[in-house]
Amino acid sequence: MKTANAVATLASVVFLKIQEFARRPVQEQARLRAQLEAVVAVTTAELAPASRIVLDAADGSAIVVLGDPKGALRLAERALAATAAGLPLCVGVNHGAVQLAPGGRDEDGMIGDGIAVAASVAEFASPSRLLMSRSFRDAMADASPGLESGLFPAGVFTDAGLRTHELFSPDGRVAERRRTRFFALSVAAVIGLIGAGVAARVSAEGHQKFMDGA
Repeated sequence: MKTANAVATLASVVFLKIQEFARRPVQEQARLRAQLEAVVAVTTAELAPASRIVLDAADGSAIVVLGDPKGALRLAERALAATAAGLPLCVGVNHGAVQLAPGGRDEDGMIGDGIAVAASVAEFASPSRLLMSRSFRDAMADASPGLESGLFPAGVFTDAGLRTHELFSPDGRVAERRRTRFFALSVAAVIGLIGAGVAARVSAEGHQKFMDGA
């Protein structure tokens, strides 16, 4: 995604968090990071490069998706399927404001409440449960009327900053069928990418930095 200036825009953000990443041995961290990068490569492949940007985070990755909440949800569900292959991903989805960091260049990273809230949502998720914010559900309703009916209340959660989040989750049975369908393709592609040694190259633009703060 190329942006001429630092004006904020609304986007869907899929945050992929490796569970308990900081507590793991360095060697295991490297392995999980390589698996994550391969998963990102697979799940973003069907999105136009101009419509998404991949950001590095300390414990995972954030994928900013412009103008396509439905595509963001599909990406999140496909990523969650990787948990069946042993990658402990916690996936949170939000829709909110994002913008380039103060440097004004893509390589300087991005900031915004849209990313920060997605990270908070991922903190409440588990490798078997995808969570998304109320704002994402509303964006889905606007972009693809009717699809939001498949997202059900998951509760109200309070983050470390004492901010509350009303969260939703896909219907468990539907989500499981989708994960099963996505699993074979996703795992085969991930194994192929890692075996070919190209897992570190996620997109033509490469990874950008996620700046924690708006």
